[in-house]
Amino acid sequence: MIATKQKTFECILETIKDKKNIFLLGCGECATTCKTGGEPEILAMKQKLEGAGKLVTGWAVPKASCVSAQIKTAMAKNRAALLRTDAVLIFACGSGTQTFQENDRLNLDVYSGNDTLFIASVDAQGNLFEMCSACSDCVLDRTEGICPVTRCAKGLMNGPCGGQKDGKCEVDRQKDCAWVLIYRRKANKKKTAELKTIHAPRDYKKSLKPHHVALQQ
Repeated sequence: MIATKQKTFECILETIKDKKNIFLLGCGECATTCKTGGEPEILAMKQKLEGAGKLVTGWAVPKASCVSAQIKTAMAKNRAALLRTDAVLIFACGSGTQTFQENDRLNLDVYSGNDTLFIASVDAQGNLFEMCSACSDCVLDRTEGICPVTRCAKGLMNGPCGGQKDGKCEVDRQKDCAWVLIYRRKANKKKTAELKTIHAPRDYKKSLKPHHVALQQ
């Protein structure tokens, strides 16, 4: 899922200071899980904006704001409200905001109410952890499912740096060294000999943005 953080209300008000009629859009998946753009957050924002003198013309929470078909459906259902709107304030990830923009035929001003943080894994307590950088060159098959691109502060690909101490990262002593974690998993499986293989540097051309993938029908 995509982790997001809602911008401060002061920041949001500054962004839309010249706008009066606002439409609110959330997301039923990631932003709902993050509590930054689900129905409760959208309704709370509606109340805040109205208290600040704004007119909320309507709101919607599509199941996934990054899916064009769902955005189009939400826009069709709320077309009357959107026609009365000066600006759309979106509480989703950056992909959701841009998906709305790409499908907008009313030429509305679109603003993001959230900051997009990272691709997250969610534990049983609902805490979010960054474990993947979407680097387009996955090495998890040889690192026991631990991503050194993301979890090593230096993105090292062939073992730890000389700064790790007692299994902790040189950059942040509160964090485990990714390569020590990888070694321990290898050791538990009696596969440490695999670490003697030196791998070539990452092909950063694979990480060139923006990406595009055509899904087969």
